[in-house]
Amino acid sequence: MTTPFGGIATAIGSWPGTDSREAAATIVGELGEMPHIVELPARGVGADMIGRAGALLVDMHFDTTTRGYRLARTPGSVAKRSLRLLREDLDLLEEAWEKAGYVGTGKALKLQACGPLTLAAEVELGNGHRVLTDDGAVRDFAESLAEGLAQHVAEVQRRFGAKVVLQLDEPSLPAVIAGTVKGVTGMDRVAALPAPNVLHLLDLVVEAAQVPVLVHNCGASPPLELLRRSKAECIGVDAALLQVADLDGIGELLEAGKAVALGLVPAVGPDIEPTWRDIANPALNLVDRLGFKRSTLRDQILVTPGCGLAAASNSWARKALRLSVETARAFAEEPESL
Repeated sequence: MTTPFGGIATAIGSWPGTDSREAAATIVGELGEMPHIVELPARGVGADMIGRAGALLVDMHFDTTTRGYRLARTPGSVAKRSLRLLREDLDLLEEAWEKAGYVGTGKALKLQACGPLTLAAEVELGNGHRVLTDDGAVRDFAESLAEGLAQHVAEVQRRFGAKVVLQLDEPSLPAVIAGTVKGVTGMDRVAALPAPNVLHLLDLVVEAAQVPVLVHNCGASPPLELLRRSKAECIGVDAALLQVADLDGIGELLEAGKAVALGLVPAVGPDIEPTWRDIANPALNLVDRLGFKRSTLRDQILVTPGCGLAAASNSWARKALRLSVETARAFAEEPESL
């Protein structure tokens, strides 16, 4: 494998609390192989996944409504806040990066952004309808996001001297494909977007980044066959939600040479705290059942929490990172003996 994904650990992106400096220091300190820029949705408007995307779009701006975000003609307070929070997070991550001695080392650094399909499903046009209802607007959204992410990646490469990895979060992707995205009212549904259109929009953003891309969907029944055909090098899933029907899709991803970001660590602290061996067992059982060598864990499996850690306690969030790192280290060092 030539991708930077196998045999290491990272987290999905979101983190509890509102202290960006502390979060950055924790992430850099705990995730030595692949730290990431943190998202702190507890800070409110502009700090969540959708709001942050508004800071990345080129020549498009968000405002808020009672239902969420809506396109606006000019940048208002919401757009300015989103950009300010992103700048703050980058500056504080750079501070932690420098303290760790990582500048110019070429170490991996992961950026997260809302993917184009979820963005089009969640943001409204000026008339209150989802962007997803307008083919031209969907295309404009994807192109704007692609351009903005390319600029974002280039800036981070320049400032950090890092090997950048981009994660695209697509929680709404299954609903976009199935035609179950809610319309203006709870009774309406937005028509399904054909799979070729979905792939085109996703690949437009993936290709524009010009760095390895991970597409993440932590819901049940992720569209694995479609994601296998995408140009993303890694696909992220929540291992706890995988069903028997999903196993062939995971096998086909691995057969195709893609990496899998396997969400093995609970995103919220369980009643009984697990050991790294408890965390590793589902991955061991998965590769055994699919008939792959256990060296696959070292070569193609990126260990992560099941989803973002924003709802976790601070103590569990830190523990989740350590469990991820311990599990990944075991996969990297002696997978065949586990």
